[in-house]
Amino acid sequence: MAKSSTIQINVALDEQRVPEKIEWSASDSAQANKNKAKAMMIAFWDAKEKTALRIDLWTKDMMVDEMADFFFQTMMTMADTYKRATPYHDQAEDLRTFARDFFEKFNEKQKAEQAQEKK
Repeated sequence: MAKSSTIQINVALDEQRVPEKIEWSASDSAQANKNKAKAMMIAFWDAKEKTALRIDLWTKDMMVDEMADFFFQTMMTMADTYKRATPYHDQAEDLRTFARDFFEKFNEKQKAEQAQEKK
């Protein structure tokens, strides 16, 4: 039989069903403790329906700058995966360029907001 691993995700919710805590663990991990996270994105490909099924959650203490960094890093790793999985390396580079532009615009907005607050 092929080796398998189980990934378990626990999400603690407040009274309004907003995530307060996200923890996860993998059965084949050497780490005994659960891993903590402020956000998660999981996507599954349904080949029959030809659609992506997604779960996106973030805790209420996730800061906006953390979310921007999370999106930037996620897009960059998506580009890496696309490059490895397809022969369309130019599109992978397009995604990296978009991710960099996205993060740069976020940083510009943050600086403008901070300058406005100082006035």
